[in-house]
Amino acid sequence: MALLRSTITSLHTASRNAFTLNSIRSLSVGQPRHKPSTNVGFIGLGNMGGPMAVNLLNKGHSIVVYDVSSEAVKRLEDEGAVAAASPSEVASKVDRIISMLPNSQHVRSCYGGDKGVFQSIRPGTLILDSSTIDPSVSKEMASLASKKGAVFMDAPVSGGVNAAAGATLTFMVGGEEKEFVAAKELLSVMGKNIVYCGEVGNGQAVKICNNMLLAITMIGTAETMNLGMRLGLEPKLMASIINTASGRCWASEVYNPVPGVLENVPASNDYQGGFGTALMTKDLGLVQGAATATHSPTPMGSLAHQIYRMMCNSGLAEKDFSSVYQFLQENNNNK
Repeated sequence: MALLRSTITSLHTASRNAFTLNSIRSLSVGQPRHKPSTNVGFIGLGNMGGPMAVNLLNKGHSIVVYDVSSEAVKRLEDEGAVAAASPSEVASKVDRIISMLPNSQHVRSCYGGDKGVFQSIRPGTLILDSSTIDPSVSKEMASLASKKGAVFMDAPVSGGVNAAAGATLTFMVGGEEKEFVAAKELLSVMGKNIVYCGEVGNGQAVKICNNMLLAITMIGTAETMNLGMRLGLEPKLMASIINTASGRCWASEVYNPVPGVLENVPASNDYQGGFGTALMTKDLGLVQGAATATHSPTPMGSLAHQIYRMMCNSGLAEKDFSSVYQFLQENNNNK
């Protein structure tokens, strides 16, 4: 009889505990959250990073941001982001970090320098670096992250400023395959094509190869449009024919370098915004380094690098890389 009473008491206790637990869960799910938890960090709020961060906010993510430009940070604060004073502060508050920085040295400084991410990173943090840098630097950062119990993946992008604003970027991701699902979930907020490329550094390898081809085709498009106009052709007509013929390419159809041919591209805004000539020059330098290391002949890539270097020295460094058309025009006018 005592055993029966003990069993009944235990059942009642278990029932109450289950009811209490279920009630707590129901209340937790049903309670409105006045301020979502801040769990994504974003470092680098330039022409590409700024719109990418805004897309995260628009999709309901709460983010902590950092940039060397206080104006860029203020713009994101106005959108609802939380500002941090350093990459280290960002890392101390989040478990996922996205970075979009100009070059390899900036990435090294952001992650490994004083007040860098690795100073205060939490174990288990997922890092997605969308900068375009030397593949070897991505591998270096992945090794340092691993020592901190974190995961570093390279995830450079293609698509330009319009795609960044429209959340239609292509991400080329390198890293541990088992981490790709988590990476894809976050990157899909900012892009439509999330492609796994293999081990860390492979995303960067794909990106610099893509940018070499982009630079070459942009120069070719600018030369072609310039020649056609000097032969008396109207630029919009010429572009429309090219884009239905075998010369069609992204540079001619989506990002034409001639002012007035397309709206909402840098060429029709005095080459402001977009992907800067200095950045394209930097990427082509990475290409040449990779070509030398792998003994790969890249004569057109090498020539494109020389042309973009000359553009930087001609006052076009801060203008969009499609200003190669302006560069050709100015050279023609000087003859």
